Amino acid sequence: MEGPATDPVRYAAMFAALGTESRLRIVRLLLAAHPGGLIVSDIQTEMGIPASTLSHHLDKLRQQELVAVERKGTFLWYRANAVRLQELLDFLYAECCTRSSVVEPTALVQICK
Repeated sequence: MEGPATDPVRYAAMFAALGTESRLRIVRLLLAAHPGGLIVSDIQTEMGIPASTLSHHLDKLRQQELVAVERKGTFLWYRANAVRLQELLDFLYAECCTRSSVVEPTALVQICK
C-alpha cells in the first residue's frame, strides 16, 4: 500500500512543475542563492524573460511547494524549498537505489562530493 511519502501522483506533479527549461533554471538560481533567496526582479534579470512569463513559472513551482515566497515590504522574495526538494530526491533514491539496483547508492554519493 502506498503512503504519502511514496505517492507517485504527488511526485509526478512535482516533476511536471520542474518539466521546463525555464523552471529548472529558476530552481537552480534559487538553490545558488539559498538560503537567502532572490527578489523577483533579480530572477527576471537573470532569466531575461517577461514578468508575466516569470510569474507563471514561479506560480507553477509554488503550487507544488518547490519554492516558497515571502513578502518583505514591496518585494517578493523567492527561495528554494529545500525540504520539498529533499523529499523529491528521497523518492528518486528509494525508487532507483533501494527498490531496485538501477543505480548503485555509492555512485550517488560520488556525484554529491
